[in-house]
Amino acid sequence: MSSRFLPVDEQMEILCRGVVDLEVKEEFKKKLEASRAEDRPLLVKAGFDPTAPDLHLGHTVLITKMRQFQKLGHRVVFLIGDFTGRIGDPTGKNSTRPALTEDEIVANAATYKRQVFKILDPEQTEVRFNSEWLKKMGFDDVIRLAGKYTVARMIERDDFEKRLKAGQSISMHELLYPLAQGYDSVALKADIELGGTDQKFNLLVGRELMHKHDLKPQCIMTLPILEGTDGYEVKDDAGNVTGVAGPKMSKSLGNYIGVEEPPEEQFGKMMSICDGLMWRYYDLLSEKSSDDIAALKAGHPMEAKIALAKEIVTRFHSADDADRGLAHFQSIVNPQNKHTVPDDAPRITLSSEDGQGMPLVDAMVEASLVKSKGEGRRMIGQNAVSVDGTRITDAALVLDAGQTHAVKVGRRRFAHITVD
Repeated sequence: MSSRFLPVDEQMEILCRGVVDLEVKEEFKKKLEASRAEDRPLLVKAGFDPTAPDLHLGHTVLITKMRQFQKLGHRVVFLIGDFTGRIGDPTGKNSTRPALTEDEIVANAATYKRQVFKILDPEQTEVRFNSEWLKKMGFDDVIRLAGKYTVARMIERDDFEKRLKAGQSISMHELLYPLAQGYDSVALKADIELGGTDQKFNLLVGRELMHKHDLKPQCIMTLPILEGTDGYEVKDDAGNVTGVAGPKMSKSLGNYIGVEEPPEEQFGKMMSICDGLMWRYYDLLSEKSSDDIAALKAGHPMEAKIALAKEIVTRFHSADDADRGLAHFQSIVNPQNKHTVPDDAPRITLSSEDGQGMPLVDAMVEASLVKSKGEGRRMIGQNAVSVDGTRITDAALVLDAGQTHAVKVGRRRFAHITVD
């Protein structure tokens, strides 16, 4: 009897790529086998608390995995934690996180839905809100739910344990958060739940609560927290690359690639990452097959990076935008144009205190080309700053007043700065 689902081994190869934890592998395989034998899709759940309106590639690691499940014929539930968002997930926090207001939740949820459908197929996605069942629970329901999990198990959670040792308080509502998230899996009767590695505890609570409710426990998949564009290669004593490291992708750190950023920005930022990080992005973000990625690894890294940048820009914009992003990037990195500033670069007017001009490092900070004067001086020391097409080596340089100066920092930061 034929099935619409691929053989289990082929599904396993696709779905396990980039996964850190799989609880439990044999159970997962059996679920896939039953799905194929019964011609029944698995229910795959991932929850998102609408804590901020903007998504970046770090957020899309889970969504990309959800899309892989969709392409294999399984049913995806994009769960918006509008109720749990009012509690505030303490994961990874050393203090109580403020809960969101209802207006913030509504606004952020609407933005999430718009952005996730740049990856997910709307026709194959069920969007749910956990207020559907959590809001209806009475106090007696909450007591019964709390009775299905022990305090000892709850305080084993890493961030709770650290806070207790540090003498920091833990509010009772924070202990309820994992139970509320775990109950989502009971309400949906999930087969699989996806989450970041920092969510493993909450996902395991879901497994336990399903067991206590006489349901087949969900399998869980955790995926890595994506490093930002400033990630770097880790090498052994022989100079061989053994992995990548660096801070996680974060808007506050400025090392992010936003889902709704302009195509040229997305393309340029993708091209700025190191080669080792590129392959990690391939594993976590690309929809290319393992064979296609292996073929790219056999070629030149620059070609592989261009292919990845085009895939990402096409996903969030269009193929034409990806081509324009490539053309824009090539015009910037062309050796003949290495000190030139594009005509469409930002035009900024700055005021000098005495009308005699402004120190270059001050102007770079004011124009957001660098984060600090110290960074500006370092970039100058690294021969990475040019003004009006000339590389600058003097960190004390002053930009003349009454003129517009074309300033370029590194490969991709530039502006036309006028000093009054």
